[in-house]
Amino acid sequence: MNQSLPGENAPAAGMHEASRREKLRAIAALGHDPWGGRFDNHQAVRDLRALDGQIVKKPAAEGGQPEEYGPKVRAAGRIILLRKQGKILFITLQDWTGRIQIFIGRRQVGEDGWALAECFDLGDIIGVDGELKHTKTGELTIFAEKLTFLTKTIEPPPDKHHGLVDPDLRQRMRYLELIYSEGVIERFLDRTKIVQSIRGTLARHGFAEIEGPTLHSIAGGAAARPFKTHHNALDIPLFLRIALELHLKRLLVGGMERVYEMGRVYRNEGLSARHNPEFTMLEAYQAYGDYRTMMDLTEAIILDALAAIGKGPGTEAGNKVTFDGQTIDFTPPFARKTYNELFAEHVGLDPADMTAVERKAAELQIPTAGRHPDVIRSDIFEALVEDALAGPIFVLDYPASICPLTKRKAGHPEIAERFELFIRGMEIANAYTELNDPDLQEQLFRTQLAGMKEEESMAKMDHDFLRALRHGMPPAGGLGIGIDRLVMLLTGSQSIREVILFPLHRPETGSG
Repeated sequence: MNQSLPGENAPAAGMHEASRREKLRAIAALGHDPWGGRFDNHQAVRDLRALDGQIVKKPAAEGGQPEEYGPKVRAAGRIILLRKQGKILFITLQDWTGRIQIFIGRRQVGEDGWALAECFDLGDIIGVDGELKHTKTGELTIFAEKLTFLTKTIEPPPDKHHGLVDPDLRQRMRYLELIYSEGVIERFLDRTKIVQSIRGTLARHGFAEIEGPTLHSIAGGAAARPFKTHHNALDIPLFLRIALELHLKRLLVGGMERVYEMGRVYRNEGLSARHNPEFTMLEAYQAYGDYRTMMDLTEAIILDALAAIGKGPGTEAGNKVTFDGQTIDFTPPFARKTYNELFAEHVGLDPADMTAVERKAAELQIPTAGRHPDVIRSDIFEALVEDALAGPIFVLDYPASICPLTKRKAGHPEIAERFELFIRGMEIANAYTELNDPDLQEQLFRTQLAGMKEEESMAKMDHDFLRALRHGMPPAGGLGIGIDRLVMLLTGSQSIREVILFPLHRPETGSG
């Protein structure tokens, strides 16, 4: 689809393209490849700026001007500003570490170099060799001595006044947002740093990273609608995984005592600022631990991730992050309260008083007929409590009936040893003391699947996982963290779609 950019109509875009194609031909006529080639030993703009101290100023001779001598440098990047003044051209060059000014003088680059420079357009990618000095106004600048053409752009950039404003367009054309919207590359590089930090934290805690299958014969490990496909050679239905859990637990049975996977999971559900059908999940399992072990690990993961992006203890920001105009204080230890305590605090009634609970459910138009009391309480908790949890706060000890994969609390079989970490009303992490009793696990699976058609429940029942449990899984703690939501919070972004490089969209319509 040939969709014009904001602030730019189709005829104008066509005129720009014709001009750019003419310059492309001129570049080739000058003996240069308009699509460039290898350009070794160029320096990142960030590193060039660090060379400022190597510039030497020579005192002026009597009646003259002081001169500067700087290091010879080589840079490559995209032209994002271009200003011509007679026989001089000023360019702002951008790479993924920053921007720097380029001075191109006709005398300095020669006639061939100047002829090439006259073919430059906004958006073109070039290489520059020259001397790093300051202009008369004091701006750090590369004074070009040689120019190398690396890539011609055919499409013009977004209108400089309107830019890429529409969120849908920004996400569809992420490549343009990365080039022309300030701070976007930095946000996605912060995501990379956070992910690398998480791996480092888990490695320091002795965890081994594994790669589980993404195609499952059973859509298990979570309650979610899967994406379905079919394997032709085996003639069997398959599902894109909705969770990582059950294969990781098989590894605990096999003797791998600390394992994790960070990978994509897929749920055939809605899109929103907090949901994308394809997202990144971390799941980690530790033999001989429990859900409190996982709380300590969760705090370590988040604090290390903050440090990785220049926040946390010892920095100007400290442990505080601004999100949606509010401050989140990650100073440990994070608050910890039980599910029942928070229910009583925010709903204003005793969760054991079912008469009052059902009355509150009716007020909220939550159905009660034929539904388990814990499910009714869970709906009320979701409606009235979760959004009020500014956090970070660990919500502990959920009703056991809604946690089929979780070990029961000793002496309190109605309570599951589970926590969820909430921050700004969002669930960021979920952890259990893992259930390792195969008979109870099978019973809970059957209860969970009650009401489904027989063929559906058989498809959901993971008999091999139950067989693995009968071979003995050590007591363990398990943790799941939604990476996209965590990155969104730590970078102060308003939607997970702003921290996923290519979120799902409806296909564009039309032709072009």
